[in-house]
Amino acid sequence: MAQSKDGWGSRIGLILAMAGNAVGLGNFLRFPVQAVQNGGGAFIIPYFVSFLVMGIPLLWIEWAMGRYGGIKGNHSTPFITDSMGKKRIWKYVGVFGIFTNLGIISYYTYIESWTLSYTLKSIGQSFTGLSRAQVSTAFDNYVGVHGTLSDRIVDINIPHWAIVIFLITLAINIYILSKGLSGGIEKVAKIGMPLLILFGIFLAIRGITLGHTGVAGCTTCNSQVGLDFLWKPDFTSLANPKVWLAAAGQIFFTLSVGMGTIQCYAAYLKKNDDIALNAMTAGWMNEFVEIVLGAAIVIPIAVGYMGLDWVKQNAGFMMAFKTMPYLFNQWGPLLATLSGVAWFGLLFFAGITSSLAMGTPFMGFMEDEFGWKRGKSSIVLGIIVLILALPTIFFFEYGVFNEYDYWTGTVSLVVFATLEVILFSWVFGMKNGWEEITRGSDIKVPTIYKFIIKWITPIFIIVIFITSLIEPVHTDMAGWQSAFHQLFTNGTWPWANDSIIAQIFHLNEKIVYFKNGVPTGMFFKDMARLLLISTFLGLSYLVHIASNKRKLANKTIES
Repeated sequence: MAQSKDGWGSRIGLILAMAGNAVGLGNFLRFPVQAVQNGGGAFIIPYFVSFLVMGIPLLWIEWAMGRYGGIKGNHSTPFITDSMGKKRIWKYVGVFGIFTNLGIISYYTYIESWTLSYTLKSIGQSFTGLSRAQVSTAFDNYVGVHGTLSDRIVDINIPHWAIVIFLITLAINIYILSKGLSGGIEKVAKIGMPLLILFGIFLAIRGITLGHTGVAGCTTCNSQVGLDFLWKPDFTSLANPKVWLAAAGQIFFTLSVGMGTIQCYAAYLKKNDDIALNAMTAGWMNEFVEIVLGAAIVIPIAVGYMGLDWVKQNAGFMMAFKTMPYLFNQWGPLLATLSGVAWFGLLFFAGITSSLAMGTPFMGFMEDEFGWKRGKSSIVLGIIVLILALPTIFFFEYGVFNEYDYWTGTVSLVVFATLEVILFSWVFGMKNGWEEITRGSDIKVPTIYKFIIKWITPIFIIVIFITSLIEPVHTDMAGWQSAFHQLFTNGTWPWANDSIIAQIFHLNEKIVYFKNGVPTGMFFKDMARLLLISTFLGLSYLVHIASNKRKLANKTIES
């Protein structure tokens, strides 16, 4: 096993890099949409509770695991988890910490390239004078999305310019990663995070002060209506499992827990370096960006011009590209240009600070276990990401993109977080775990969290996992009651389309791989699953080889 000589240059660099890892596209795109789709203010209370009893504990757990493993010379999750448990299975559980990142970065970098391209388009005032429909069509043309697909042909999506910008974006990521932690990632974080916050504050001020826009016939076209909708608490949401599930899911996304990136970054700390305050600082910085800035941009501005009802019906991830340029146009050419650059520049910095973190676990693993140099490991990472990414681009319209996001960006996060909290709290032991969290701490960690980490957090996450596994069609309290009634009376269960079981077995859809001799969308989605499974198995085999290398090295030393 090679000993990594890489490390962090400063504490502020570490914190900004950790915050950059957490602050991503989801802070500005996913959080507002989740809030709207789950009742606005009804979402806030479950969200904060999830942050306190699941988010913060997971941050401390992953920072502690990373530092503990790093002291033993491990800089990626397979052997970090292996060092904390005696069973061989734990090293293979740690494979999720590499696999998840490879899967996510393969499509995340593509989205990131959209933000880079749209920053340049904003500078060039490409959206000036376009209607909302024209802005939406321009995006579809850019990514090569067509209105209809024929059953008689396989329509391979080849958006030439989008691919070129994607390759440039990927190359930027690989170049920065090749420079190491202090020489690459830390420098980008020190530049990117302040600019992101500056751009966010500029747009948030505009969203908060926009007020009533005077759109004819629209009584709710007022940014304050959007802010009220997002921030007015609704205590009835506490009894709605659907809102709790969505809120807890957002915490996974926003803090980047269950991925392995935090462990990898923390693995480069020294034995007595603080993790308690560092984790809290990075976590609360992420929450500031998400709650204060993220909630003050897209929804208030969109409500200001489109009305609350329109936003409730149309809120979605693609609003960032299909709607926001049109809304900026309402402010005149100069302010529209500045706002476009700020918005898409903000998203680009949010994206790249996260994608850089996603590349680090694979590189740390190859450097530790196979003695690769950073240059070689970064280039191989780029090739792997390119191979995994091309199906999401070429077969975008067949659902491959969404398939990657579901299995690597959702399911894998919950599975890995469930297993690592059990490992930390019950296998490694809470006594040892608490010592790791508090050693060298610059703050006094509330003792109540010892109980929360051992009991509340595992139960909370396991409930989330089981709920996601068997989710019924209707996820409010009445829906769950009806589902169990149906199970006990008819012996059947009303599976939701996005429940894990329904997704695995295609329970709510007819399995058709070919129609009129041509592959269907289901064929491409299942081929995407096969590619992801092959990636996981390939990584597991590399871990097996690395484990044997370690055993051989230990025998040599002993003899």
